[in-house]
Amino acid sequence: MLDIKLLERLCKCDGISGDEGKVRELIIEEIKPYADSISVDNLGNLIVHKRGKNSAKSKLMLSAHMDEVGLMITDITSDGYLKFDEVGGIDRRVLLGKSVTVGKNRINGVIGVKPIHLCKGEETTRIPELSEMYIDIGADSKEEALKHIKYGDSINFVSDFTATADSIISKALDDRFGCLVLIELIKSDLEYDMDFAFVVQEEVGLRGAKVAAFTVDPEFALVIETTTAADVPEIDENKQVCNLSDGAVISVMDRRTIYDKELIALAFDCAEKSNIKAQYKRAVAGGNDAGVIHSSRSGVRTLAVSLPCRYLHSPNCVVNKQDCENMLKLVSELAENIAGGRLINKENER
Repeated sequence: MLDIKLLERLCKCDGISGDEGKVRELIIEEIKPYADSISVDNLGNLIVHKRGKNSAKSKLMLSAHMDEVGLMITDITSDGYLKFDEVGGIDRRVLLGKSVTVGKNRINGVIGVKPIHLCKGEETTRIPELSEMYIDIGADSKEEALKHIKYGDSINFVSDFTATADSIISKALDDRFGCLVLIELIKSDLEYDMDFAFVVQEEVGLRGAKVAAFTVDPEFALVIETTTAADVPEIDENKQVCNLSDGAVISVMDRRTIYDKELIALAFDCAEKSNIKAQYKRAVAGGNDAGVIHSSRSGVRTLAVSLPCRYLHSPNCVVNKQDCENMLKLVSELAENIAGGRLINKENER
């Protein structure tokens, strides 16, 4: 059963890439009574081992990233406005007029740009560059601003968490929902031993997962992610990538990974036998932590299982509750089958 209250706490927790500490603390608080070992590496990854009723026949690592996209202060103007750059990929169209908080003290601000009545020609219709935007925190000088914030401070979106009858709307569902899935597995009575990696800095280059995969050295990996759904007006059906309410998304290939074909088949077999909704990702696009995990050491057989999400990397992502439930069920089934040795590692076949 989907723990909406825990998902809300995870999503409301601020943690852009490189500043995931609060998210990590929350996860540790949740899993400490259930995990058999917990460690934090030098990069900030949270590595967890949970013993099952039986020793694993294949070593499995489940991975989800703790970081979210956001912004960072790069400069402060003489009259107290903050200049910034993106941390992770953000569509500039979603930024104008948005409320944000800045730094550890969560100073309130708003993203602004030159007023429309002062724009000329194409300025009135084109999307402004990041360099043309600023954040207004109400300071009247650089000195005044520096009393409250500092260079390099994280900037996070201000967003409500809304759960309707069918949907969840929030920032950071990518990938706090993946973190929730791993937490729920750690809290459960596992049939087999499993390893879990809550990793950092996915949004800026898959950095944490590279380190975590080297440390854990698994035979198999499941990357639990969120992926773009484009099932919106004006988009042809064959370009929609995946659809809300059609279940968990299984990728065949993206820009970083060609996924293990036997794992793909196993995912759909588990879905069919357990009456779980699942769908193919109908595009070769994007990438996730699988890109570095599958090529770690001598290679890791890897699959990404993703939650379809509209308006990814925005202050208001939208997901379907039934898709969330299907994700929880499918990942649990897959993990048990893999750790239980249903697929023999190719290296052991020699």
